[in-house]
Amino acid sequence: MKNQFFSKPLIAIVSLMLLTISCNNDDDFTAPPVIKGEQQLKDTLTIGKTLQLSSKLADRKNVSFEWAVDGKVVGSDSTYIFKPEARGDFKITMTAKNDGGNVSLTYNIHAWGAYENGFFMINEGWFGHGTGTVGFYRYDTKAVEDSVFVKVNPDKDLKPATSTLEFGTIINKKLFLVSKVGGPVVVADAYSLKEEKRIVAKGGNDWRAVVGIDENQALLTSSKGIFKLNLNTMEVNGQIDGITGQVGDIVKSNGYIFALSASKGVIVINASTLAIEKTIPGMVLGFAVTDDKKVWAAGGKKLISIDSNTLEVKEIALGFQAYGSWGAWHPGSITAAKNDIFIAKNGSFSGGKEVYKYTGTPESLAEPFISLTNSNILYGAGIGYDRKKNTLVLNTLNEGFGVNFSINNLYLFNADSGVKIASVNYSGYYFPAVSVFHQ
Repeated sequence: MKNQFFSKPLIAIVSLMLLTISCNNDDDFTAPPVIKGEQQLKDTLTIGKTLQLSSKLADRKNVSFEWAVDGKVVGSDSTYIFKPEARGDFKITMTAKNDGGNVSLTYNIHAWGAYENGFFMINEGWFGHGTGTVGFYRYDTKAVEDSVFVKVNPDKDLKPATSTLEFGTIINKKLFLVSKVGGPVVVADAYSLKEEKRIVAKGGNDWRAVVGIDENQALLTSSKGIFKLNLNTMEVNGQIDGITGQVGDIVKSNGYIFALSASKGVIVINASTLAIEKTIPGMVLGFAVTDDKKVWAAGGKKLISIDSNTLEVKEIALGFQAYGSWGAWHPGSITAAKNDIFIAKNGSFSGGKEVYKYTGTPESLAEPFISLTNSNILYGAGIGYDRKKNTLVLNTLNEGFGVNFSINNLYLFNADSGVKIASVNYSGYYFPAVSVFHQ
C-alpha cells in the first residue's frame, strides 16, 4: 500500500500559498543603488577653481547621499562642489544609500597650487621704463598670464626701474628672482607666488644667479664674484676666496658647484669646503646638466662635458662659434633633456635663429634641430627644457628695433621630434630672460 503524505487538492492549495508569499516578498524587496555608465574617477584642478562631482545612478528614488573628503563628511546632496584650500591629493568618496544597501565611489583629485600647473617666464623688463616681471604659462588654458608676481603681492615690487630681472630658479620649493643693477633678490613660494623674503634693492647690488648648496645655504653670483647666502635669514656672509669679477651661471651636481666666470671660464668649487678644485678656461656659455650627472658648457667652437664624479673633461666639435653674454649678461642659451643637449647658435650681440641638439654623435650637430622663421630671433636664454611635458621652450622677439621688441612669441616643441606643438603671440616690452620649470 502506498502512503502519500499530501493529497492533490492540498498540494494545490499549498503551492498557491507559496506563490502568493513569494510574490509578496518580491514586492517588498528593494535593490541597492546601482551606478550607471562609466565614471571619471580622476581629475585635477587649480586652487581657486571649483569642481562639481556627481554620480550617475540607474534610479535615484529614495536614495540618500553622503560625501566625504579624506574621511571627513562634507555633504549630503546628490552632487558635491569641491573647492580645495590647499594643494595636494584628495580622496573624495560618494556613498549612495537606500533600504536595500549602498554603493560607493572614490574620486582621486589632485589640486594644483595657483602657479604650479605651468611654468614661469622671467622677464628682464624695459630698462629705465619699468621693472622686470614674472609671467606664467598655464598648461590647461595654453595662455600667458603677465605680471603675476605683483598681482599676488600688490604691496611689493621689483624696483628700481633701472634694474633688470634676469634670473629665476626654484630651490627647496621656493622661487628665487634675481635682479641686476641695484635690484633685489626675492624669495616667493613656488606654488602660490606669495613673497616670503628678500635682499632689499640698493645701489651697489649687481646680482646674477643663485644655486642652493643645501636647505640652509646658497651661493649668489654677481659682478664682483660669488657670495655666500644664508637661506634662512637672506643675509650675505662673505665671498668665495679667489674669485673676483663677473660671474654668471652657476649649477650644482653631485659634490661640486660649477660657476661661469667672465675671466676664468668654468670654475669648479667643492660644495663642502667651498674651495676651488679646478678651472677650465675659454668657456663662455653654460650650463646644462644631463641625467648622467655630466655638466655641459661651451666656448670657441667646442662643447665640453664635465663628469661631476671625476671632473674629467671631454671636448666635442661644435661646428660653430659659441658666444656668451658678458656685455649685457643673461642666462646661457643651453639646456639639457635627459642625456641630450640643446644649444642655441647665437650671434655675438643678439639672439640667433637656430637651435642644435647633441645626442652623443658628431652627426647630430650637422644640422639645426629647430630653425626659426620669419622675423623671430631668440632673446635672453631663449631656450629651456620642460621635463614635465618633454618640450623645448623657445622665447623670441622680432628682429630689428623699436616696436619689434614688443612682438613676443612663445614656442613649444616636442623635445624628441622637434615638431612644434604650441605657440602663443603676445605684445609688450617684456624682454624675456629665462623660463623656470617645476620639476
